[in-house]
Amino acid sequence: MPRRLFKRYMPDPDSIKTNKSLRFLGKLIHDPNLWHLNRHSVARGMAIGLFWAMIPMPMQMLAAAAVAIPLRANLPISIGLVWLTNPITMPPVFYCTYKLGTWILQTPPVSMPETLSLEWISAELAVLWKPLYVGSFVAAVGFSIMGYALTMLYWRWWVQRSWRKRQQSRQTQR
Repeated sequence: MPRRLFKRYMPDPDSIKTNKSLRFLGKLIHDPNLWHLNRHSVARGMAIGLFWAMIPMPMQMLAAAAVAIPLRANLPISIGLVWLTNPITMPPVFYCTYKLGTWILQTPPVSMPETLSLEWISAELAVLWKPLYVGSFVAAVGFSIMGYALTMLYWRWWVQRSWRKRQQSRQTQR
């Protein structure tokens, strides 16, 4: 079942429960339903994690956890997927979302200087933020819908495949 696949890559629940940055959630984080691996909780966790991974903001893990808990999504998956945008992948991902935002808003993209400096970034931030967040929001919604749908389809395919294999093995044993 897909449970084995997801369980192999999931972090230990105790490590997440004892995480210092998630202590503000208190007893909410100890709900056993947040740790179950079923089709709906995993798909919701995928959608939430992919959504918050595309939003350029600090403390994305906290936002993913705060949304996953009331929606009863799988907490480790929603928190873990936020790390798709890590310090290595962040520049190309957010550059693409910025370009998407400029295309949606039909504004010309800002050209990069020869040397990137903090002064240039702070001066251009007034122009950069709107296309960046529009593109990030559109990408976040798109990826979260796609992640939810693909997880549901994959899970269903896997269960049907496993069921057919069991049926075939039962018929050959007769």
